[in-house]
Parts: sequence; structure tokens; C-alpha cells
Amino acid sequence: MPYNFLPILTHLFTSGLAIDVALVVIALEFLALCLFGRSGTLATRAFTLVLALGPGVCLMLALRAALTQSSLVWVALFLALSLPLHITDLARRKI
Repeated sequence: MPYNFLPILTHLFTSGLAIDVALVVIALEFLALCLFGRSGTLATRAFTLVLALGPGVCLMLALRAALTQSSLVWVALFLALSLPLHITDLARRKI
């Protein structure tokens, strides 16, 4: 008889744990790219990565706040923060 994964998945998302795991993976990716990247200094690599990964991280934090039924102020804050990061990243890339 197949195991029912629905309660586990429900708990992962309603507790925000699924988003936490994804954020940890992004943090590890950030560290690896900062430390082992080849272009520029560590500071320029870190700044570029913050601009590239920041909007996605903010959107994931907004999703986590919504899934865990946090105040809508947190959802709005993270959504609002993602836009200037994204615009700054686009301006830096000159797109």
C-alpha cells in the first residue's frame, strides 16, 4: 500500500520549512559562488550576487510569510523590497 505523503507536504509548506530549506540552498550557493568565483574581488562578487539573488530571496520570504499566516505587513515588506533590488540589478546589467 503506497504511503500518503500529503500530510508531510502539508506540514512542510504550512510551517514554512520547505521555504527554509530552499533558502539554505540559496545561501550555500551564494557562499560557494563568492568563494570560488573567478571574476572580480570577493566584495564585487558578493554585491553582484546579492543583486542577482536578492529579489528571489525576498519573494521567497514573502511566500513564507503568507504560508505561515504572518502579518500582511511582512508579505508587503518583502514584496516591496524585491522591486528595488530587481531594478538595481537590471540597471547594473544595463538591460
